[in-house]
Amino acid sequence: MASILVINGPNMNLLGLREPEFYGSSTLPELESHIKEIAHANGHTVTCMQSNSEHVLIEAIHGAMENETDFIIINAGGYAHTSIALRDAFLATEIPFVEVHMSNVFEREEYRQRSYLSDIAQGVICGFGTVSYMLAVMAVTSLAHAFSEADDEDETC
Repeated sequence: MASILVINGPNMNLLGLREPEFYGSSTLPELESHIKEIAHANGHTVTCMQSNSEHVLIEAIHGAMENETDFIIINAGGYAHTSIALRDAFLATEIPFVEVHMSNVFEREEYRQRSYLSDIAQGVICGFGTVSYMLAVMAVTSLAHAFSEADDEDETC
């Protein structure tokens, strides 16, 4: 059905260790395994990656365009609040994406409540811990279906 790239930004490699009150006790490999299970059950292929480096995340977005990736699910971590370069990468590639945050950013510090990605994302999911990712996969499933139907309608006109 759809090819999905899941991008995790800075400090997500410490998932399960850092601030469990916000991020829970699941590790990143456990989360990625669960994401893949749900995506595969819905007929999608998934690639997951994590980096603490902004340029690596940007290159992953560029690479997704070259690989004809259909959708991106991104937890940009702190870069969501600081990186115009990530925003520009999404604008340049035009790949539809869902922004994910495990914590409810609106219950946290004021600077976390502004994201450079939210207004260009297909949607934003926050505050549900690891379930935020599962909701993002379900959103991508719905988007893939809707985009497929729109393409079918275009072909019949």
